[in-house]
Formats: sequence, structure tokens, C-alpha cells
Amino acid sequence: MGCLSGKELSMANGIMETSPQPRINLQPIAGPSILGLYGLAAATFMAAAYLCRWYGGSMTPLYLFPFAAMFGGLAQFLAGMWAFRARDAVATAVHGMWGSFWIAFGVLAIVMSMFRIPRPTGAWPEMGYWFIVLAAITWACVAAAAAENKGMLTTLVFLALGSTAAAIAGFFPAEWLTILTGYLFMVASFAAWYTASALMLHEVFGRDVWGIGRSRIPTPSVSLGVGEPGVVKGQA
Repeated sequence: MGCLSGKELSMANGIMETSPQPRINLQPIAGPSILGLYGLAAATFMAAAYLCRWYGGSMTPLYLFPFAAMFGGLAQFLAGMWAFRARDAVATAVHGMWGSFWIAFGVLAIVMSMFRIPRPTGAWPEMGYWFIVLAAITWACVAAAAAENKGMLTTLVFLALGSTAAAIAGFFPAEWLTILTGYLFMVASFAAWYTASALMLHEVFGRDVWGIGRSRIPTPSVSLGVGEPGVVKGQA
């Protein structure tokens, strides 16, 4: 390859000066799972307490589901979209899926109320199939969460167990099975609250204050080789 002449070198420098220069804009965001797990914890706790027969009456679903649709639905679904930007595959799947579920559940309650559709008192196979799908995806997320931290793993294990019990109850209704479902979801809500709080404290103090049993090796401040320089993969 020959050397450039003075004229050619001058032209090359001129092109470099006039052509647009690449820029990297960093857009750091807080851990989306802080919002997502708090939304999951709140909605799941309220629904679980009702299933455990701690409170409730014939009108309880109408009072409960607007709260669940906003906390567990909208807030969690938004967290799932932000987790997509944070490149956290597990959080994207969990918050996106469960956020969509709570929104759909709220819509179902509104439709049943507006059109006066009676809620089945015995078997409810349609709802059983809802929870079959939720259980299958949540169990898959359990396997993936083992590579992240024990807090998320614990949350998803009990969420998957509760979904499995709810799916069975849809086909074979029994009071004890409904109460068992409630307590499994209750444990999941406690684990979600703890994990969200631990992630929030980590972001504020810059270190683990409440341990969540991290399994993944911490990423550097600027990640390379993940598709976009300057973007950290994962949360905290």
C-alpha cells in the first residue's frame, strides 16, 4: 500500500473534519425490577390475603382489581419494558408477563361487573388454563433466575408454585387448595418486597445492604461486546 501524497492527505483530513463524528450517549436508568417487584409484591399480597380468607366478601373483587391492575399490571408492565433496555432477560419476561396478567385480570373483573356475568362457583377451567400458561413461563424463568440472585429465584419459585396450585384449583376446586394457593402467593409477595428493597438500597448506598445472594459476576461500569458500548447489562 503506497504512501499518501500531501494533497491526498490534506483531502482526507478535510473529509474527516466535515463528516459527522459518532457519539455515544449514556442513559443510565435505575433498576427496573425495583418498581416491578414492588408492584408484584403489592398486587400479589392483596390477592393472596383474599385467597387465604383473611378478608373479603361478594364485592371484594371489584375493590381489589383496580388496585391490582395499576400496581401489578401497569407499573409492572412498564418495569418490564425498562428491563428490556437494561438487558435483563429474566426481569423482562417476569414483569412483562405478570404485568399483562394483572391488566387482563382487571379487565375481566370490569367486564364481568358491567355485563353482570356471574363468577363460576365451582370449576373454572378457563381460569385454570390462564394459570397453566403462567406456571409454565414462570417455571422457565425460575431456571434462568438461578444465574442472577437468590432473591429473584425465591420469588419466582413460590410464584410458580402458586400458579401451579391455582391451575389445579381451576379444574378441581377445593377450599384447602385455594387457601394453599393464597399462602404460596403470600410468600412470593414477601420475597418480592425483600428483593425490591435490597435492589433499592444497593442503588442508594452503592453496595449490598440487604443480601440477595448474587450469582452473577458483577459487570464493569462500561460493558463491551453486548451490542452497544456504554450500556451495562443487567441491574445493579
